[in-house]
Amino acid sequence: MAFWRRKSNDRYITLGLSEPATAQPPAQPPAQTEAATDASGAQLQPPAAPTQPPASATTPAAPAIEPTATGGAPTPLPTVETNKAAPAVGASAEATRAAAPTPPPRPPASESVRDRAEPSRAQTPQPRPVPSRSPFQSSVLGLDRSDEELRAEIESLEQTYAVRFQRAVEKTRESLSERIDTVFQGRKVIDAELLDELEEALIAADIGVETTLDILETVRRGVTRKEINDIDALKASIKDQLLTILRASEREGVASEASVPDTVAPYVMMIVGVNGVGKTTTIGKLAQRIKAEGNDVLICAADTFRAAASDQLAIWAERTGVPLIQQKHGTDPAAVLFDALKAAKARGSDVLIVDTAGRLHNKSNLMAELEKMKRVAGREVEGAPHETLLVLDAVTGQNGLEQARQFLKVAGVTGIVLTKLDGTAKGGIAVAIARELKLPIRYVGIGEKVDDLVIFDPEHYVNSLFS
Repeated sequence: MAFWRRKSNDRYITLGLSEPATAQPPAQPPAQTEAATDASGAQLQPPAAPTQPPASATTPAAPAIEPTATGGAPTPLPTVETNKAAPAVGASAEATRAAAPTPPPRPPASESVRDRAEPSRAQTPQPRPVPSRSPFQSSVLGLDRSDEELRAEIESLEQTYAVRFQRAVEKTRESLSERIDTVFQGRKVIDAELLDELEEALIAADIGVETTLDILETVRRGVTRKEINDIDALKASIKDQLLTILRASEREGVASEASVPDTVAPYVMMIVGVNGVGKTTTIGKLAQRIKAEGNDVLICAADTFRAAASDQLAIWAERTGVPLIQQKHGTDPAAVLFDALKAAKARGSDVLIVDTAGRLHNKSNLMAELEKMKRVAGREVEGAPHETLLVLDAVTGQNGLEQARQFLKVAGVTGIVLTKLDGTAKGGIAVAIARELKLPIRYVGIGEKVDDLVIFDPEHYVNSLFS
């Protein structure tokens, strides 16, 4: 699935291979091969060329003058003996070719060079075959590769992403999957004691109490019906339930930027969250990723409440090569956003990412300020902000869930960005957020590099927890 809409500004070069050949100018009439006579019947001699030797008295005809190839060849051609007597001017072309010495044999490489520089007069040059290309190529950058090679490359990239994601949730996997293995160790049946230990493992991974109780209820029904008898069946049941919860959350909020019509520009993304969750870093990584897809991106530094916020964002803007709209400390954030929207329209930007002041969910004045910014954006661009992403720190666990509840009431959050997923054993918070808030998790941070902000894939996430 494509990440962002690509621009269709392709340019094509017309080679003219299918056009008819251009008509050549009429050739000059060949030189007469027989001597002309004047009115009295006397034979007239043709004028001698300044660089040719004098004509022989016994030869009545002049040779045909033919063009010779010019320009240097890639490899030097063997020299031909020049001490032979030059043909007379009056000799015929056939006699000249018959009297010419046979050239010595040349290697295949030299023959091909000479054929290109001076085609044979006796044979018509055959067109060189052009290698055919499959009309089913899936990438304009892979015209020299087959479909099988392109599919193999795509599978390799997906495998790389899966490995990175699996490494990011390693701590959570150790807390959940390996603990389940320990619970089953040395046991032959699933009893009440085993289910109690399983409940502790799920809660320790921050999946949530309500989600854990629902999962265990399903497991008990499976045990009663003899559908779950071993550890593999137990893990499969838990995976199916987690995947169902995560996919159901995509029905609310904004699960893809493709839901907004292409005619709406710029696409406004407002980033909210408390201080310290990685909001500025997320904006920089997000701008880099969207820019890499060929879109024109603009960043609005509307966090004028914290003095160092604009400076930190300026560093990321310089690092990613994305323009930044900012004003001095203490300026009304809504005014900064207004200027940024005007600038985005003037330059034809595709995406505008708006940084907002880090605020606690219990600060009513800052929440009111956020509501004002949304009204300003809606007046300038239809439907703006199109996405309001709440950045949550995965390390905070259930505290982050409470923040999300409050932001959802005021800011109209449409999606979640979960950062620092690689640094906690409580990565199950993603499931709790999806179940209780019914919000899709749009992106997750799995490292500190600029490309470590990835799209959240529910299937990859669940498989990584149990593989």
